[in-house]
Amino acid sequence: MKTLSTWQSAQSTDIAFVPTMGALHDGHLALISQARQLSPHVVVSIFVNPLQFDNPDDLARYPRDLEGDIAKAESAGASEIWAPTYDEVYPGEIERISSGEVGKTFEGASRAGHFDGMLTVVNQLFKTVQPRYAIFGEKDFQQLYIVQTWVRKSGIPVEIVPAPIVRESDGLAMSSRNIRLSPTDRQAALVISKALRSGSKERALEILQSEPAFTLDYFEIIDPATFTIAHEPVPGSRAIVAGWINGVRLLDNMPMEVRV
Repeated sequence: MKTLSTWQSAQSTDIAFVPTMGALHDGHLALISQARQLSPHVVVSIFVNPLQFDNPDDLARYPRDLEGDIAKAESAGASEIWAPTYDEVYPGEIERISSGEVGKTFEGASRAGHFDGMLTVVNQLFKTVQPRYAIFGEKDFQQLYIVQTWVRKSGIPVEIVPAPIVRESDGLAMSSRNIRLSPTDRQAALVISKALRSGSKERALEILQSEPAFTLDYFEIIDPATFTIAHEPVPGSRAIVAGWINGVRLLDNMPMEVRV
């Protein structure tokens, strides 16, 4: 913490911040590269936030490789890597932040308290790092929406910069959870991006239901301005999907015209 504070005071330009929970992959590295385009001073945090997990087993299984993460982050352009302890992030009574009604829907409905925990840690990280920019991937589109809304309503002087989803060559969205997929499960997971490219909700559901290994949680087309179901065509409509393959939760999204 002292080192980070000393480094901050020595900077002459604004800080670009990439908050992560580690297990870095090429999607994270793209966020760091994008941050580097905004500022030469890029802070990457690595902290597995317990408040975002409603299942202790999921928290325990979350992949951790700090040494590897540091090397990857540095190669992508990080100036400073901050891997705080729990007590450094939450030094006293936790200031809990509510994600509101949107935080109780879709991912929030399946993972109770997830978005409240996410906003709570983002608030703490912002207070410490004091960035001018913070880069969040569109892969977690609901998270991006909630952070943008909270920052705007709270008047926090941080510009939230969206970053496009990074996909494998076969279309699977990059995720830290992908390493938990067996080769067979990995192949089955391709049904998700195939469904998103189908062009209609009806066809997408047919495709998802055709894969026995995939258990659907939700597939909806949302209005990105309100994060509610789009029953009529709206600009920028986006399909969002989540489900499980052999206990591994996967989510994805893609711009999509509304054809309900």
